[in-house]
Amino acid sequence: MAWYRRLTNLLRSDRHSRDLDREIGFHLAERVDELVASGMPEAEARRKARRRFGNRGVIKDRTRDADILIWLDALLADLRQAARALRSNRGFAIVAVLSLGLGIGANTAIFTLINAVILRSLPVNHPETLLKVTMGKDGGDVFTNPVWEQLRGHPELYASAFAYGPDRFNLAQGGEARPVAGEWISGDYFASLGVAAIVGRTIVHADDVPGCPAIAVLGYGLWQTEFGGAQDAIGKRLMINSHAFTVVGVVNRAFFGLDVGRQSELYVPICSEPAVDAPQNALDDRSVWWLNIMARPRAGATVAQTDALLAGFATGVFQATVPQHMQPDGQARYLKRRLEVEPAANGFSELRLQYAGALRLLMVVVALVLLIACTNVANLLLARATVRQHELATRLALGASRGRLIRLMLTEAMLLSMLGAALGVLFARWGAQLLTNFLSVGGRAAWLDLAIDRRVLAFTTLAALISGLFLGLAPAWRSAHANPQSALKGQGRGMVGRGRRHVAWALVAGQVALSFVLLTSAGLLLNSFRNLTSTSGGFRREGVLLADVELTDTNAAFRTTVLERLRAVAGVRSAAFSSMTPLANHGENTFLVADGYHPLRKQDARSWVNYVSPGYFSTLGTRLLRGRDIGAADHAGSPQVALVTRSVARQLFGSADPIGKEFRRAIRDHESAPFEVIGVVEDSRFASLRDTAGMVIYLPAAQVDRPLGSFTVELRSDVAPGSLVSGVKSVMAELSPTASLQFTTLSEQVARSLNLDRLLTTLATFFGGLALLLALIGLYGTVSYTIARRKNEIGIRIALGAARGGVLRMAVGEVGVVVVAGLGIGMLLAVAATRLIAPFLFGLTASDPGTWISCAGVLLGVAMPAAAAPAWRAARMDPMTALREE
Repeated sequence: MAWYRRLTNLLRSDRHSRDLDREIGFHLAERVDELVASGMPEAEARRKARRRFGNRGVIKDRTRDADILIWLDALLADLRQAARALRSNRGFAIVAVLSLGLGIGANTAIFTLINAVILRSLPVNHPETLLKVTMGKDGGDVFTNPVWEQLRGHPELYASAFAYGPDRFNLAQGGEARPVAGEWISGDYFASLGVAAIVGRTIVHADDVPGCPAIAVLGYGLWQTEFGGAQDAIGKRLMINSHAFTVVGVVNRAFFGLDVGRQSELYVPICSEPAVDAPQNALDDRSVWWLNIMARPRAGATVAQTDALLAGFATGVFQATVPQHMQPDGQARYLKRRLEVEPAANGFSELRLQYAGALRLLMVVVALVLLIACTNVANLLLARATVRQHELATRLALGASRGRLIRLMLTEAMLLSMLGAALGVLFARWGAQLLTNFLSVGGRAAWLDLAIDRRVLAFTTLAALISGLFLGLAPAWRSAHANPQSALKGQGRGMVGRGRRHVAWALVAGQVALSFVLLTSAGLLLNSFRNLTSTSGGFRREGVLLADVELTDTNAAFRTTVLERLRAVAGVRSAAFSSMTPLANHGENTFLVADGYHPLRKQDARSWVNYVSPGYFSTLGTRLLRGRDIGAADHAGSPQVALVTRSVARQLFGSADPIGKEFRRAIRDHESAPFEVIGVVEDSRFASLRDTAGMVIYLPAAQVDRPLGSFTVELRSDVAPGSLVSGVKSVMAELSPTASLQFTTLSEQVARSLNLDRLLTTLATFFGGLALLLALIGLYGTVSYTIARRKNEIGIRIALGAARGGVLRMAVGEVGVVVVAGLGIGMLLAVAATRLIAPFLFGLTASDPGTWISCAGVLLGVAMPAAAAPAWRAARMDPMTALREE
């Protein structure tokens, strides 16, 4: 290595080229001697040596390495200098790092969610080869088991395939339910994914046969909570939906299933479904759509080739699995469906469908916040560069190149941004977990893997690099164009002068513009959320306890007994039950048929169906507008009756009186017997508070010709609804010890339905307020700095007789021009930006004038006082003090 160190030294000398040629000659001769000593003829040795050194091969590589070492030495020197400069001004460094840490951390937190929900691949072997089987864009991606049975019998189509259906299983044996997220899986599920058991074994192909034994594989978390992580859990029994299953294995901690947003903890074979859900049997039913199908292509096959294979096979599949009770037009459409595949490395996700747009919108919001933070810090760095002008001028006078100064300023900015990024990663970890609490799937809290992986680290590093470059450009440019003679004569005063002020004011105007965009967005979302929460939804949400009751079978007499007993519980004012509740977003729907009614689209006749008991409307607080309520006389054997919402009455019967009119239900391939309308109630929301359709029909539960295995009891109380839980448990334990119960309140159910809106509103308001605060800090700092640099000028003006009020107006007027200019630019930007949030608004438009005027007023109302404070101090200064400082 001695010759390499010698070469490195030569690279640092002015004789580099000449000495490098001498060094090459030395090594050439040395190599020839080595080859001759090994027995090679001298002529051949010279030719071989020249081939090696003729293009300076080794020396060229060593030169490159030496250049890298020199560059690293210079970089380390710049970093040490930047660290000393920041350490000498700790207040500035702390403010800058906190501002950047908050901005970069917010971006990293949102990107962590985007990564977990949208970008991250499944934790399985070779996720990039996974394919999802669908029926095209309009056909959906959920299948019946008969379709799966047709596909699984033809392995020539793919290398492997499996089916699974997400579900929630109950581990309790009566009393309050213990729901656990799980999956029905086919026998090749684990083998296809490459997921092995850490204890015991997984479910295999031989386990997935008709009449299969009741076995289960546990997720790591359930293994810990139910069995304490004991190895002897294998072979033990676990009660699932009141049926005994034998535990055969446990999968690793990293595997959470194939649905992003939920953590599956229990896996049972599809073939055991009839035993669990008896008397229903989804295995043979061609109308139960509950399975997702995934596959891996054959070796060397592309997605297009697999598509072509399935397309040719689809006709036979659908002909063999036509739902028997589907209407003729539906069967015709069913037979025209096709089978397709699409990449599925990211798995399935209802959470992705629900929140992807909102997360992308939030990414734009936090990017604007980071831009404002960077603008603020850039202004501080620009001011600091002006203060350091004497130091920089001295460096120039002593021979430092302007490129060296640019590199020094950029290094200082990069060091700040990297420190901010390090702080931001800590903030992001906490922030992402906090934001997950706002996410829900199907009314249940979402679960996400928020581990910070290489993609998140790369994003954070890129954000830090871009931020550092943005921060350092203006100070570096101004420093590089400094006049050392002027700076040294005036001890730095006037080095930047008016040009620096123009740059600073431009940055402040940009901050005001971006702040207005964020404030307007926050204001629109806040007003939209207020509109949503003030919407009645057709019910009164306060004081109602909801108890979901799950039974194997119930009849009308049993349900009546339940209500009578529950009405006697202390604190209960009224009680009722129904098959669905407001904003649960699940239930039965149907198409309505009435004489003389011809909908423009079939979907216009679609309506929710709710089976209710007497007293339902008074318990929920839904107003009866016309006619009568359901009563005890509306029982099995009596004429079929129904109550309809105002929207249904208007849709079916127009302006005619609906009382006494009849309608029918389109049930698969036939129409039901007619229902007589006995009453009209106000519109209720069952899917979402945004749902303005209000199409719901209410049928007496006592007239249902099939058992209701599950129903929801509604209890209105004058006391806290939670205090009724123990009484309900006692009653149900006496009447049906095996009944499974889940409790919530109507208020909580409404709140969960607003999770997406709450997430957007909360974050937009927070970041809008943060942007406003950063803009005010930037405005205050720029005005204070500008006045401090013009202290001598202001002192002279006052000494020559200028009125102090005139000085104040001069300072505030300059600020006013900048703020108004920023508002003007911000309004132009907001016109485009608010279009992004228009789909998330309710009850107002993106151009709502009241919101825009209010936000402009808020911005002006806080910006002008922030600028007036330092201007007021300047107007009251003693001119002699200012002149003595000069």
